[in-house]
Amino acid sequence: MKRTLWAEAVGSFLLFATVIGSGIMAERLADGNVAVALLANTGATAAMLYVLIAMLEPISGAEFNPAVSLVMRLRGQCCWKGLVARVAVQVASGVLGAWCAHAMFGLPILQISQHVRAGTGQWLGEFIATFGLVLTILLTARHRPQSVPASVALFIAAAYWFTSSTSFANPAITVARSLSDTFAGIAPASAPAFIAAQLAGALAALWFDKTVLAEPA
Repeated sequence: MKRTLWAEAVGSFLLFATVIGSGIMAERLADGNVAVALLANTGATAAMLYVLIAMLEPISGAEFNPAVSLVMRLRGQCCWKGLVARVAVQVASGVLGAWCAHAMFGLPILQISQHVRAGTGQWLGEFIATFGLVLTILLTARHRPQSVPASVALFIAAAYWFTSSTSFANPAITVARSLSDTFAGIAPASAPAFIAAQLAGALAALWFDKTVLAEPA
């Protein structure tokens, strides 16, 4: 468990620092072009996801995501105490990653996002993004385990662009992004609905996998 938690900590730290930091860099260099900024943010996030999953999956499963950790617990992995520890580490390390991104770019470390993200379309986007992410993980791990890093990174890269919410798909990163008033931020008042949609999407993916796509007996 100690090795697992350290792996989840360093993975969450680096992933969340990448999401926030690349958003800051992209916004500074894009000269107001939001499409170019989002493209840069997408590429950095997908690249880091691939590296972290390839590097840390043998140690912790490379979850970095409370919704994914919950699904894995419901599938019989770990235990409830272990789930609580994982989620605590993912959130705490992710927030630290966001703060370090602020420090690297000379911004105030403590921030509250003013970026309102609300509405049925964005909540549906988060549901679909998380549903697709969890299904990608479950099915790829079952049928092509060697392809998990690439499959997850490519799904997130696509979901940044085809979902209205730009695919947070992760309750922990939603919390961290609420503490960053930058390109990737989300206002704290918008975060609970995003997290609810993410958890619903993850549970729907688990149900779909177990009932519709279950292997014949």
